[in-house]
This record gives sequence, C-alpha cells and structure tokens, in this order.
Amino acid sequence: MPESNRRIKIPCRQVADIELPREVERLYDLAYNLWWSWMPRARQLFSSIKVDSWARYRNPVNLLLNIERAQWEELVNSDAFMSSYSHVIQAFDRYMNAGAETWFDRRYPDHDGGPMAYFSMEYGLDPSLAIYSGGLGVLSGDHCKSASDLGLPFVGVGLLYRSGYFSQAIDADGIQQHIYPDYDFNRLPVRPAMDERGRDVVVGVPLPGREVQAKVWVAQVGRVPILLLDTDLRANDPADRPIAKVLYVRGREMRLVQEMVLGVGGVKALRALGIEPALWHINEGHSVLLQLERMKEVVGSAGLDFEAALGGVGENVAFTTHTPVPAGNEQFDPDLATSYLDPWAEPLGTSSERLLKVGNPDHGEPDQPFNLTAFALRTSSFANGVSRLNAEVADRMWRHLFDQPPHEEPVIQPITNGIHVPTWLGTDLQNLFALQLGPDWQETLLDPEAWEFVYQLSDEDLWAAHQSQKERLLRFSRSRLLEQYARHGRRPSKLREVSDFFEEEALTIGFARRFATYKRAGLLFSDLHRLRGIVRNSDRPVRILLAGKAHPADRPAQELIQHLYMLSQESDLEGRVAFIENYNMRVGRMLVQGVDVRLNTPRRPLEASGTSGQKAAVNGVLNCSILDGWWPEGFDGDNGWSIGSGEMAAEEWVQDQNDANSLYSILEEQVLPTYYERDPQGLPLRWIEMMKRSMATLGARFSASRMVREYTDRAYMPLARSKATIEQD
Repeated sequence: MPESNRRIKIPCRQVADIELPREVERLYDLAYNLWWSWMPRARQLFSSIKVDSWARYRNPVNLLLNIERAQWEELVNSDAFMSSYSHVIQAFDRYMNAGAETWFDRRYPDHDGGPMAYFSMEYGLDPSLAIYSGGLGVLSGDHCKSASDLGLPFVGVGLLYRSGYFSQAIDADGIQQHIYPDYDFNRLPVRPAMDERGRDVVVGVPLPGREVQAKVWVAQVGRVPILLLDTDLRANDPADRPIAKVLYVRGREMRLVQEMVLGVGGVKALRALGIEPALWHINEGHSVLLQLERMKEVVGSAGLDFEAALGGVGENVAFTTHTPVPAGNEQFDPDLATSYLDPWAEPLGTSSERLLKVGNPDHGEPDQPFNLTAFALRTSSFANGVSRLNAEVADRMWRHLFDQPPHEEPVIQPITNGIHVPTWLGTDLQNLFALQLGPDWQETLLDPEAWEFVYQLSDEDLWAAHQSQKERLLRFSRSRLLEQYARHGRRPSKLREVSDFFEEEALTIGFARRFATYKRAGLLFSDLHRLRGIVRNSDRPVRILLAGKAHPADRPAQELIQHLYMLSQESDLEGRVAFIENYNMRVGRMLVQGVDVRLNTPRRPLEASGTSGQKAAVNGVLNCSILDGWWPEGFDGDNGWSIGSGEMAAEEWVQDQNDANSLYSILEEQVLPTYYERDPQGLPLRWIEMMKRSMATLGARFSASRMVREYTDRAYMPLARSKATIEQD
C-alpha cells in the first residue's frame, strides 16, 4: 500500500530561529507536533527546560526560542533530563511510526483512495494556538486528534487568524472587554508549507474584482496535518490582508469573504500540495463554498453542465450540522450573496440566481437569504446532527428541502459528539489510570470494555485524585481573581482575603460555557433568596465558579455576564460565587477536571451536544443537566442528575420557572445530601459510587475515538467507495 495514501507528509519550511545541541535536536520535531499537547510527559519535559518560561508561554516553540546556550550545556549534562528526553522521543516515534498497528489499518487494510479532507472554521487544539472560540473548534480539534490516534488518512483545513478570537477581561463594572492580540506566527507551533522548489505554497482565491492570495501553513497534530490559510500577505491589497485576522468577525461581508477563502482556498491548497481526497467532510456550513471550486473543476475538466456537476460533487461529501439556533446557521442577504456568486456563474455555466437558489432555505417568505446550511444539504450525500435529539430537531427543520423522503427514514442522521479523552483527563487521574492499566492506558481505553476497570479503583485513591485536581482548580481560581482584583484597584486587605476563598471542603459547582442566551447561565440565579440559602449554609457550603465569553455582537449575553459578575461582588456572595475571566481551553480543562458538579441549563432542544459535560464525566465530575444535547443518551438515573423531565412548556418564562424550581430542589434534596454524607474516614461513599458509574458508563460512549470510528464506518468509507465506483464507471 503506497504510504502517501496512509500518511500525509507535507514538507515545511523552518521559520523560527531555534538552535539546539545535537544531543537534543529532536526537540524541534516535538515542538512542531501538537502531540505534546495531550501527552503529559512531553509537557513535563518542556517544563523542565525552564519552568518559569513554560508557565508563561505554555508553547514549546516560544520556549525554545528563549533558551541560552549555557543552559543547554547544563541540561545535556543532566542524567535526569536526558533520560526523560529519551523516553519521550521514543514514545513519540512509536506513535508516529505505528504502521499497520492502528485501528484504521487493521479495519480497512485495502483502502487506497486518498485521505479524508475535513474543513472547519475553527480548531481548538491547544491554548497556545488560539484559532478557536468554543465548542465547535474544540470538537474539530478533538476530531483531528482522534483521527490521528486511530490512524486515519486525514487532513484538516482551516484559517490561520492573526488575532484569533478575542481575549476577555472583565472590568470593575462587570463589562466584558474585548482584547485582540497580534500573534507572531513564527513563535507558534505552525510552519509554512513548502513546494518541491522550497518555496511557500500560496494560492489565489477569486473575489469580485480581484484575487486574494492565501499562504498555507501547517499545524501537525500527531499523524494529521491541518492546512491553515493566512491572508496577511504583502501581495494583497491592505484592505484584504485582514480577511483572516479575527475569528467570527462581526461584519457580514467580511464573514462571507472569510468563508470564501476557507472553502475555495482550501480546495486549492490541497490541489497545490498534490492531495486528492477520497471524500470531503464539511463541519458546519461555514466551509461549504468549497463546492463552488469543486463544481468549477468538474465543469472544466469533465465537460459536465451545471446540474450534473451539482449532483456529482455531492457524491463523496459528508456534512455535519450543529446548532438549530438561527445564528448558528450562517446566512446572508441575497444582494450581498449575489455580488459574490456572480463571478462563479459563467465558469459554472449557470446564473447567480440559480446558485442563490441552491442556498435557499425555502421558508416561504420573499427575498430568501443565502443559507449555507441549505447549500450544504443540497450538495452532500450524508448529513448528520451531533446528538440524537439534535439530529431529530435538524431533520424537522430541513426535511422540506428533500424530495419526499420516506416518512420513517431521517435525512439527517445522528452521530453524537465525543471528546479526546487524553486531552481532557486530569493529570492525577491519568497517573491513576497508568497505575491500573499500564503506560499504554490511552491505547487500552480505545476498547469500550476497558472502561469497566474504574469499578476496581479503590474509593480512597479515586477520591484523593479528585481532591488533588479540585485543589489545583481552586488555587488557579484564586490566582485569577487576585490578578483581576488587583487590576481593578482593590485595596490590599481585600486582595489578602482572596486566599481564603473557595475552601476545598465545600461542594463546588462549575458552569463554563459560551454565553449564548439560550444556555441560560442565569437560571441558577433566578431565585436569589433560595440561592443564598444554599450557598450560605455553614453546614453544607456550596461554591459556584462561572466562566464564559459572549460574542462581541451579543449584547444580551454581555449584559448577563455583567449581571452575574456584579452579583458575585455582593458581600454575602463574594468568595462563594466567582466569575473567572478569559474562558479558554486551559480554563475549561481546569473546571471540568476539578469541580464536583458540572451544571448545564440550556433551553431544550437548542443544545447541539454540549461536550463539556462529557469532559467532566471522564474526570468523575457529576453532571446536573437539562435533558438536552448528549445528556438524554448518557443519563441513566445513577450517573448524575436531570433537571426537569424533558417536557417543554408552551411559554419560555414558564419553562424557565419550572426548570429553576427543579434545579433548586435537586441541589437541596439530592446533590447536597449525597455529597455531605460521609463514612467514618470522611469519604462520601455514595458520591464516589456515582463518580465511578459516570466514568464507566460515559467514558467510552462519548469519546471522540467512538465518534470518529462511527464517522468512518457510516460515512467516510461508504462515500470513499462511492467515489471509487463513479470513477471506474
């Protein structure tokens, strides 16, 4: 089997001025492969080079750029460092050179049809590469990591944002401030793709009246490369250089241009590198304009007319739709869309009106918008939602686009999201898992049956690991609050009080989500009298940690953040309730690993999946959630709590009131009594029993390895075979 069909190796140009001694020269390879981001021993190795620099950057490229020659001499002469270096490099090489040992190679040994090409607007791989905003990006990152673990021939495509998503600061009045950093790509774990002549790979994307150039960078994620397009080039007009500057930019035309660069430029980048995908996976509608370039290729090379090309390009395309919230289904004013579709009409042998109709959501009103979800559904062969409930809702929303499908057969299938367990499992639990399963525990847990081992963990060991992760979270939270209070100019005596916030013995509830209003972050605060009674109970104290960003254009969500922050500053809630600013992957990891209860309160059925609850579950954190997203599939009555019955009231205010009453009752009558019931050794035995059940019943079912295997078996390989059949005909 040609290796090129199994592993995509993209030549890259060195840009960072990193000089390493011969004895540790492989640190360069390690720094530029984000494998280190989910391997604790690799991160510990980088940290041991220079602890304070690692704590500041948490980015090995930036770290290595700042190490002086004298320090290298000391490290090379350290037996402990060189032993650690040797073990990490050996593990890295074993992983990268697994050959036919991977799941995909064993299951599909005869596949020779090229890789899966996965397009996404954002990728949450590591906080050091801030090209993500929230759940969609983190899912994309976990998808790529698991594709690497399973050995899929796989390539990702996205944009390289000069400023990424905004960094959040909360001012003294609780107002969210938006800070846009300017990243130096030469200090990030990405490198420019290089052609056969050693030059940068640059592709042109046609836009009305001009062509924009996009440079191709590569983020290597284990065995999977992700191609990232950068428009901040001197060859571009100054007005076009910022196209890929900010993720989810507010301006509608700039957003459309970004999506044109992602889709069309992504196809051209793959072609420029000689990569011919076996299939195309469009993760959410943002990247669906890749189909314009693919139709143009078919019309030009095969001589097909537009209607034939329209049907042909969908034969090997999978499309994943996520949220049924209107803002999540990208659409544009028809006049704006037409101005960008016009240049495509002639080469496709059609009209801009016909192209516009492909994206018509057919809702009945005049002047229909150009909807990217509708465009994707009409140009794909497989469509799925990201949980069973989400797929049912999406199927009802979009079923009318299809020609009389069988009543009992959904047009949008469910493939429930999952998480990359090694990325999200806390260090203490990883150590405990390694003691029980051996150093290859990550590979062991790819087998769903292996998760039964958690029932064999001693109560004392599991509780000790959880408490250690909880203490780490609380130290982190105090540190963040101290920085925030100092920036606000709080008096020294108040700053000293922060060290007494969040005692370890108190039940700690975490709510860390994107602050969209449908997620109802304020539900827990809807009855302040009842809430105060819960958190101020000296016999059974409760502490609440909140985190999340509101989109810069979402004023109601920003006002909710301000409201909750100001509540946390009231004298009887301060130190009991806190808002941790600048929610990102690091903050998210801390919270899902260290809280006791993960709270989730969306307005059903608007949650697509909600993978933060899955991340909490593998850490033994118990979910208390509305029956929405993935939770109806995961909840069994003994591995967490459900808020409400799943019934929906006719009016939203009634539903909110019902759900709030249910939440307070669950906390008062079930959560608190279970947590504070202790044996003579101080162990909450019933609570620990629920922790084990949560880990055992949810760990395998909601892992990204299960998710990617399901995509492979149900979508990728059937579509790849369909493409091969068409080409033979």
